[in-house]
Amino acid sequence: MDDLLIFEYLINPSKRTYWVYIFSSIAIAMIYLYFNRKQMKINLSSKLLLHPSAKLDYYYFVLSYFIKIVMIIPIIISAKTVAFSINKFLYLEYGFNQIQTISYEITVILYTLTLFIVSDFTRYWLHRFLHTIPFLWEFHKVHHSAKVLNPLTFYRVHPIENILFGFRYSLSVGFVTGLFIYFFGSKIGLYEVLGANIFIFIFSLLGSNLRHSHIPLEYFESIERWIISPKQHQIHHSKKHFDKNFGGYLAIWDRVFGTLKVSNEVKVLKFGLKRNQMNNYKSIKNLIVYPFTNILRRRN
Repeated sequence: MDDLLIFEYLINPSKRTYWVYIFSSIAIAMIYLYFNRKQMKINLSSKLLLHPSAKLDYYYFVLSYFIKIVMIIPIIISAKTVAFSINKFLYLEYGFNQIQTISYEITVILYTLTLFIVSDFTRYWLHRFLHTIPFLWEFHKVHHSAKVLNPLTFYRVHPIENILFGFRYSLSVGFVTGLFIYFFGSKIGLYEVLGANIFIFIFSLLGSNLRHSHIPLEYFESIERWIISPKQHQIHHSKKHFDKNFGGYLAIWDRVFGTLKVSNEVKVLKFGLKRNQMNNYKSIKNLIVYPFTNILRRRN
């Protein structure tokens, strides 16, 4: 069963752990370490790779797969259902109103770009709400409880948060798809690479896995005002900057809404929660149960 799990995550281009993304991230990391030799000892250390926090990520990654299958996926509405509902509502309210003057090629470009932008925008706001709404922060603490970062830290997410992101995906993708079907009919389609949105594929190929790592790869400041670099996400994980860099791929939302922090503004990164909180997130059981326990304690 574990072999099947690993195989699925390695061959699926929609997963962060797709083998092409892993190899590209390793290649980028090796180039970075070649020019930053002081970082090599840290990143190749068994103390980092076998840190208790890292081991917890490895175990939780396996468990989270089964949690998604058994508990989460069955209760999340599909993007197709949302798209059908949006299209039906618009048709009943406004009748047939398709645009015939735009070519198929332009329609595909517009749909691919709109889908990426809307998805990234909604991801920014859900991520920000997870930090700013106390009730939701209790669940998101699970992700930020990682003392060290590795690519599987990406999957250290509480089931409640997974449900919220599942609904976000279905609603955003379904809403955009429903609009495009209404206005363009069967002409819509995606520009994809190996089945993944071309923008997601490119960003993943350029080292998305390094965001959850100790490779502080930064871009030029002018680029970081548009695109989130690995170090910018690491800054978000640092204790003093949880309120910065909520963006998924684009830094535009952080810049517009005042939460952007570029790499050259932060020199020291310390991951994890406050010291008095860390003991509550040292086991798989606590990662799942403690958020509920803490919420109930606060209400009482």
